[in-house]
Amino acid sequence: MSKKKVAIQISGSGLLQDDVVMLGDKFLKQWKIPTGRPLILAFGSFNQEVTVLSVPKYEGMRMSPSLAKKLGLIHRSVLQIRYHADSRTLRIGPLISVLISRDHPDQLEKPFGSITMFCRELVGACQKQGAYVYFITPSHIETVTGQIEGWIYDDGWKKTVMPVADVINNRLTSRKLENKPSVQHFVKEVKSLYGTQMYNEKFLDKHEVFEALKTNAGLKRYLPESHLLKSFSRFKSMCLAHPVVFLKPVRGSLGKGIIRISRQTDGSYLTHATLVGGVQKQAYPTLAKLFTGLSGKMKTTKFQIQQGITLIDIGKKPVDFRALVQKNNTGKWKVTSIVARIAGGSHFVSNLARGGSLSTLKEAVNKTPLPPEVKKNALAQMRRAALEIAVAIEETIPAHFGELGIDLAMDTSGNIWLIEVNSKPSKNDNTPLSDNKIRPSVKAMLEYSAYLAGF
Repeated sequence: MSKKKVAIQISGSGLLQDDVVMLGDKFLKQWKIPTGRPLILAFGSFNQEVTVLSVPKYEGMRMSPSLAKKLGLIHRSVLQIRYHADSRTLRIGPLISVLISRDHPDQLEKPFGSITMFCRELVGACQKQGAYVYFITPSHIETVTGQIEGWIYDDGWKKTVMPVADVINNRLTSRKLENKPSVQHFVKEVKSLYGTQMYNEKFLDKHEVFEALKTNAGLKRYLPESHLLKSFSRFKSMCLAHPVVFLKPVRGSLGKGIIRISRQTDGSYLTHATLVGGVQKQAYPTLAKLFTGLSGKMKTTKFQIQQGITLIDIGKKPVDFRALVQKNNTGKWKVTSIVARIAGGSHFVSNLARGGSLSTLKEAVNKTPLPPEVKKNALAQMRRAALEIAVAIEETIPAHFGELGIDLAMDTSGNIWLIEVNSKPSKNDNTPLSDNKIRPSVKAMLEYSAYLAGF
């Protein structure tokens, strides 16, 4: 165990006072921690004056059960340690919380539904890397007191009271929850009161992304023509300029509500719309009739109209790519994974939610008739595009992002195009194939959280 990681031991009741902690002498020497006189023990928003006692040939930290309870710590937790001599503060952490949409307290096997396995994996990764994580929902944060009830894992899921975390990863999956006044107030308060860092702090919408990226001349080659649909004249000019266009809900996700419009040889138009049960086709003799047919939907949903790209395909099934780009342990963007997504059955979108399937990028590209040189360079070109787009998003959109799901496409000439950017990438969609260990995406998330927390 490296000397910056420490295992927490909880002593028997009555053996240690609340204001005393015992620490292995290696840590005391390495961090020049004074013994026998008071200093501040800090864990997230918690801080308390304690006296440190040295223990020879011991590599842990021992504390009383009541102090451990105040910290929300369980026996054998593994944390990192830092001593700041100027403020006489001994920090342990990082303490991370993940803000999720909902919990099911009556279903302790799967209290977080489909992301329970991801949450469990995160707990295991913390134990390996030296960190502590708990999970909260909007209902846990209606008041800010310096303590929050959250979920921890201790041979099973249980609720306990925790200090406010050093870092919050926002995994809320709905804009409605994210925009709740209580959530917005909580975020503002913990930032100002405790210096808490929060990332993935907002959803992106399609119009905002394309408008921001258009300002970067170096990215123009990746951007299909794309506009907010406000008028018939814009609709007409796009449909006449491109044989295929897509209408995408500005705030949509999982391929919901997308309409594909293709111009036929006789001048009529055919639409394919994604519905819950599949794809609905409809023909229109003229653009004016098509626009009238869509006007009902346009009253309730804002659409982005986008140039259609002739995607590479496998057996007539379109292929696109999801790049997961994350900040690393020095706060720099890096590509964690890129997977190919092959559209399922009659669908023209590749989301797994729509019956699509996953493949490695290399396998997918090799099954297409692209030239050998394009196949050879495909991964490097995609990585470059994903990184350039992530950097530009951060430079042009005022919000803190720690990970982005960047959907890319390759056309039949080997050019790379941006489809969309997701600031809350699914924890299933980007899973590297046949990998049962802690995923690189989970490891990266922890490393960036530790960096933000100063560990």
